[in-house]
Amino acid sequence: MFVIIGYVVIIGCILGGFIMAGGHLGVLMQPVEVLIIVGSAVGAFFVGNSMTVVKEAGGALGACFKGGKYTQALYMETLTLLYLIFAKIRKEGLLALQADIDEPHSSKLFEQAPTVLHDHHAVEFITDYLRLLSSGNIELNQLDNLMDLDIETHHHQGERPIKAIQAFADGLPAFGIVAAVLGVVHTMESVGIPPAELGKLIAAALVGTFLGILLAYGFVGPLGSLLTQKLDESTKYYQAIKAAFIANLNGYDPMASVEFARKVMYSSERPGFTELEKHIQAARKAK
Repeated sequence: MFVIIGYVVIIGCILGGFIMAGGHLGVLMQPVEVLIIVGSAVGAFFVGNSMTVVKEAGGALGACFKGGKYTQALYMETLTLLYLIFAKIRKEGLLALQADIDEPHSSKLFEQAPTVLHDHHAVEFITDYLRLLSSGNIELNQLDNLMDLDIETHHHQGERPIKAIQAFADGLPAFGIVAAVLGVVHTMESVGIPPAELGKLIAAALVGTFLGILLAYGFVGPLGSLLTQKLDESTKYYQAIKAAFIANLNGYDPMASVEFARKVMYSSERPGFTELEKHIQAARKAK
């Protein structure tokens, strides 16, 4: 929603200021310039990225127009789920979780966290490490290092489409200059025409530079910044889950373990301790 609002403000301010200064919108309508700039940038995008990254970039752009995924409600669900898992481990042992690990969508534990259950990455992250623990063949320091590598891989993979989009944005001003230079070349070969017609050609050439800069810094570039923030939120979510796992393996009780996770979260999404405690108590009664 904020992306659309931002775009409207950008267009409104730029075109509004241009009109107030006495400019005519018609001169800005240069489809050939748009073709040169956007077409060349798209071509360079395909040259510089594998098909996997191209698809990831498409998915990432779609995420820009959706609301924030990592909300306080999701964190509350996740912390409650982790508490219930750790409590069951303490009471019945890891083997009691085998059915929950193998079929999380049929698990009564995971059913209490429907938002988490709809995120297959989060479900896989939790169940994979529970499965590793249930094997009994992994040391605490090994698990700690493995989770760090897993989260690092997740972060690097998330950076690939962002870097591709930012490179696309960085190329737009240059292709705008290319369009402008071609416009100047066309103008120079038309020096024999009346001054009024020559002025239109010069204006059309300058529009190329204008469009390249506008698209880069007003439309595409900010999406890269937004996606970076979303990736940081995603990474922080998995770091919080890891903190709870490591605390539990170090012998802390379930409530203390989820408190470790809670303290890792950004303050804007972190639920209060009392609020979390009440939510966990309600989940225990509903179990």
